[in-house]
Amino acid sequence: MRASRTALAASCLALLLAACGGGGGGSSGGTTTKDFPPSGTLAAQCIVPRSGTNPATGQAYADKAGSAATEKAWLRSWIHEFYLWYSEVPDPDASAYATPQDYFDVLKTPALTPSGREKDQFHFTYATDKWIAESQSGVTAGYGVEWSSISRKAPREIRVAYLQPGSPAEAAGLTRGMEVIAADGIDVIYSSNVDGLNAAMFPDQVGATHTLTVRDPATNTTRDVVLTSTAVTLSSVMNTRTLDTTDGKVGYMQFNDHIAPAEADLVTAISQLKAQGIKDLVLDIRYNGGGYLAIASQLAYMVAGPAKTAGKTFERTVFNDKYPNTDPITGRTLTPTPFYNITLGFSLAYGQNLPTLGLNRVYVLTGSGTCSASEAIINGLRGVGVEVVQIGSTTCGKPYGFYPQDNCGTTYFAIQFRGVNAAGFGDYADGFVPAGSGTAGLPGCAVADDFAHSLGDPAEARLAAALSYRTNGVCPAQTAARETRIAAISSGPAIGKRAPWRDNRIVGQP
Repeated sequence: MRASRTALAASCLALLLAACGGGGGGSSGGTTTKDFPPSGTLAAQCIVPRSGTNPATGQAYADKAGSAATEKAWLRSWIHEFYLWYSEVPDPDASAYATPQDYFDVLKTPALTPSGREKDQFHFTYATDKWIAESQSGVTAGYGVEWSSISRKAPREIRVAYLQPGSPAEAAGLTRGMEVIAADGIDVIYSSNVDGLNAAMFPDQVGATHTLTVRDPATNTTRDVVLTSTAVTLSSVMNTRTLDTTDGKVGYMQFNDHIAPAEADLVTAISQLKAQGIKDLVLDIRYNGGGYLAIASQLAYMVAGPAKTAGKTFERTVFNDKYPNTDPITGRTLTPTPFYNITLGFSLAYGQNLPTLGLNRVYVLTGSGTCSASEAIINGLRGVGVEVVQIGSTTCGKPYGFYPQDNCGTTYFAIQFRGVNAAGFGDYADGFVPAGSGTAGLPGCAVADDFAHSLGDPAEARLAAALSYRTNGVCPAQTAARETRIAAISSGPAIGKRAPWRDNRIVGQP
């Protein structure tokens, strides 16, 4: 499912983010070496020019009358200038694609990773107004439920991962682990009616009413739930708590999104855990798809503290070979992202010192939804010698990012750089692997997601495994994470999971 959406607030110094594909007809044409006009000469020439004031800049929109051809021409030039793998991009006939968004879908590398996955799985668009609302304020249309798409293709398995407090889903009595078996009467498990399933489970607009049939595994009963989407405020940090163990206190924190409100939420959570004198931290990022890289840097600093991070690089960005020394978007000389030790103005006043835990080790709970800026936390901490113990399943594998770019009301997300840590490592395109071999393998345990227990419950399988491994270094006797196995055997059209921008890395600060 394409999520056609867009734009980055101009008030941001620099934003780097990271998952949709598709496209119309036309020949692939192979890669191209021809020249294209500068994208700046084609920008804001729109099929439907916007009028009025751009809420991101406070200035009038620059849009003027154009056409689908000019919007597509801008896209081809912009990709050629800034895309990380620009020399690998096919050059199909733009007129064969119905819309600029359809054309954009094919302007990416067709190359594969060593495991056979698409090298670029993170090429998508978003409506600019929705992008600004969701990324800057954490407000999105929906039911306030995070779905865990154990398999997005038939035979599908979609379960409730967690609920936003006060949301329609919570009010309707949904709980973690419930499985959706039908949506508006459409069979979730096998139906090819992807559009109908997406409309019912992932509403784009406030006020949409749909009926979901859910199965409660605790009672093995089914019931219909009528849900109406509202403007839901996302909680970026949940379930912060301290667990008493025989050898000291262990902090637990569920971190869901690297959105602007997370800055304040993380400071509150870390301050709470620090005051309670925790000895170790379990950071639950199994459903965290990423967002602002600067917030990832702030959290990594708060975990590690100044002794390990002072003067060190959190992440160094590498653009395509046209820009070895300069950030092509900002025009500034390339400088690494540091471990930020102060607030940056996302949701707290700029310049306040951040609280720190000063830990030499951190336990991370991961899943296939752990992506981009969340993976950067893992990589950044490893780069300065903090031991990262991984419990769960392989992460999504996105050492890449981009600057979201608005044009004519659509924000385009195309990979523009890759990130490496202070040790020069960034080779995890197939994800970090718990108890895995190779450079992206981490100490820890492969543990399936446990939908029978609440997140933060010490009996929940991944948290329990982390606590056990902390004590004796032994993994529980169970098979590898189930979500990976099921996804490998599923087939057919996939339904969407959530706003694609949330599976990305946005670098920079307000």
